[in-house]
Amino acid sequence: MGERVKIVECPRDAMQGIKTFIPTEAKTRYLQALLNCGFDTLDFGSFVSPRAIPQMADTAAVLSGLDLSRTRTQLLAIVANLRGAQEAAEHPEIRYLGYPFSISENFQMRNTHKTIAESMDLLKGILEVAGRRQKEVVVYISMGFGNPYGDPWSPEIVSEWAETLAGMGVGILSLSDTIGSSSPEVIRQLFGDLIPRHPQVEFGAHLHTHPTSWFEKVDAAFGAGCRRFDGAVQGFGGCPMARDELTGNMPTEKMLSYFTARKVDTGVQWMAFEAAFNKASELFQQYV
Repeated sequence: MGERVKIVECPRDAMQGIKTFIPTEAKTRYLQALLNCGFDTLDFGSFVSPRAIPQMADTAAVLSGLDLSRTRTQLLAIVANLRGAQEAAEHPEIRYLGYPFSISENFQMRNTHKTIAESMDLLKGILEVAGRRQKEVVVYISMGFGNPYGDPWSPEIVSEWAETLAGMGVGILSLSDTIGSSSPEVIRQLFGDLIPRHPQVEFGAHLHTHPTSWFEKVDAAFGAGCRRFDGAVQGFGGCPMARDELTGNMPTEKMLSYFTARKVDTGVQWMAFEAAFNKASELFQQYV
């Protein structure tokens, strides 16, 4: 296999909306199975207010229970304020700090209780924390493919924000679909425009999807040059504001099948993934 893509598995995204608290030991066992698979990155938890996301209140405890001695997978934690960034940066095991930056004023307020201007100031602080502690920052441009709140949106607006964020020194930008509204045409246009214009930036796709539309979305992003894809086993999770209950995260197993059929290297070992897939079924059937 010559060509390679990075697969970012997102159990944090899959678990965070579940109301029943999943015991720390159960989370740790599931994450350990995912660490055996060979994913590039594991979006494993978040350092945010436990009042906002109760399910992720034990992220530090989960981290302390993981055996990282036999995995090449890097860990990513989501942060939503400076305190969370500082706390996450204290852990040498974490390589990436992920920050959700919405180009929708309405969604930014709902998600982090900040205006876009306040979010920009916060991001500068997160970048400083990351720089001091040798971490990398992944910025998720949420509402990157459309806006249900009536805020201004266009591919040109997304491109302008990408340029601004790249100018601040952000090295990884993940275009994020929030309600499954992304179309193959817009996906193709955005990645086709941004990737050649910003060769110093790694662009990723964090797509939500209905079970019937995953293929054209992955195909459009890959065809336009994207080589970093977020997913969650069996499509668990996604945005709770999605209007269609079938709209969830991009199913990792679908992406793996897509890339395997095209002889594109994902680094994922199928036997280990099958074991993790089965653990996901057990975990989510028990707590959802």
